[in-house]
Amino acid sequence: MASGVYFCDIKGKPILSRRYRDDISISAIDNFAPLLFELEEESSVIPPCLSHRDVQYMFIQHEDLYVVAISTSLQTNAAQIFTFLHKLVAVLGDYLKTVEEESVRDNFVIIYELLDEMMDYGIPQITETKMLKQYITQKSFKLVKAVKKVKAVARPPTTLTNSVSWRAEGITYKKNEAFLDMVESVNMLMTHQGQVLRSEIIGQVKVKSRLSGMPDLKLGINDRGIFSKITSDVVNDGEPSSITSGKKKLNVELEDLKFHQCVRLSKFENEKIITFIPPDGDFELMSYRLTTPVKPLIWCDVNVQVHSQSRIEIHCRAKAQIKKKTIANNVEILIPVPDDADTPSFKYSHGSIKWVPEKSAILWKIRSFSGGKEYSMAAQMGLPSISGNEKPKFKRPVQVKFQIPYFTTSGINVRYLKITEPKLQYKSYPWVRYITQSGDDYTIRLN
Repeated sequence: MASGVYFCDIKGKPILSRRYRDDISISAIDNFAPLLFELEEESSVIPPCLSHRDVQYMFIQHEDLYVVAISTSLQTNAAQIFTFLHKLVAVLGDYLKTVEEESVRDNFVIIYELLDEMMDYGIPQITETKMLKQYITQKSFKLVKAVKKVKAVARPPTTLTNSVSWRAEGITYKKNEAFLDMVESVNMLMTHQGQVLRSEIIGQVKVKSRLSGMPDLKLGINDRGIFSKITSDVVNDGEPSSITSGKKKLNVELEDLKFHQCVRLSKFENEKIITFIPPDGDFELMSYRLTTPVKPLIWCDVNVQVHSQSRIEIHCRAKAQIKKKTIANNVEILIPVPDDADTPSFKYSHGSIKWVPEKSAILWKIRSFSGGKEYSMAAQMGLPSISGNEKPKFKRPVQVKFQIPYFTTSGINVRYLKITEPKLQYKSYPWVRYITQSGDDYTIRLN
């Protein structure tokens, strides 16, 4: 548990604080700035946890702020405290829009109220913005005038005292629907010969709930043994977990599995069933990561030829290495060129091409790319800095972006999504959608 939470400026000096326990001195935070300065002088890498005279300083940096939690117990759950600090910044972002030193100084009243409600005696309590906004109604940079009538004062909703603190009571919709999106982002690094140097899949299960009352949802995943015989621990919004089977590693190995707090972990650990009462609106139900080898979904073969008279020629052959009935949408291939290249001319079989001089690159767009298809393009550009047939060196890789609907690279699929509401017993409509897309690092080296 945390003894206190502090907001410090970029030099480590406190600008706002909230102490929850008396086991630390008031001046304990004064040691944070010297410790920070000493580490900055010694090393460029600063650990997120500092220790000084049996006092632990756990902190995160956001913009020009340090958000620090102080504890004296060596048995403190550091992962829980760091999760709370990140959640605190996210909640402040919903209230203040921008979380920085100036906005903290201008909105200390709101921040004190949030600190009082989000943590009690150093233990995290309420961290859902939707619930906090029901009774902390002040606007940023403005103070709400005092209310004369006691009846008009905003009071904490009764939901906060229940086990389902992330959902309010009395929610109603004319049409009850639940939308589930399984999104997988593929990151991959390849050589120009086609060898995969690194590949990973980052998956997210996103839910948009438009359901009345207190619905109970049950999610079933395909029978590939993904969740069977799990030996490692999985926690809500907690530490990464490696999932393997009892006898051997599974074909699909989920390395980082994290659930929203609404998921019943005991039910999942005992029966491998995902059951939950969802928050209202959009939220991320589950996230995971896989590092199993994956073949390139969109492959590009780029060949550079240098001719005499300061002229360069670039040939690119793109192929969709997916099933024939599958279509990749909004494919973008960004091919780097030398910084001083000019006067481009293009020939291509499909899509559209344009020169992007501010990025020193050629952008090839293909709106619809069917599986098994192969397209090619050629570009000629002037290159004043090249003399003879010397081939230029490319420091930047080819970047590829795409989206493939109705498809998951890992093979994970939803078998069913059941919705029940014991009191209202209404008719509901669950919708499931799959999307595979390029991640932030889907690249092909040229040299």
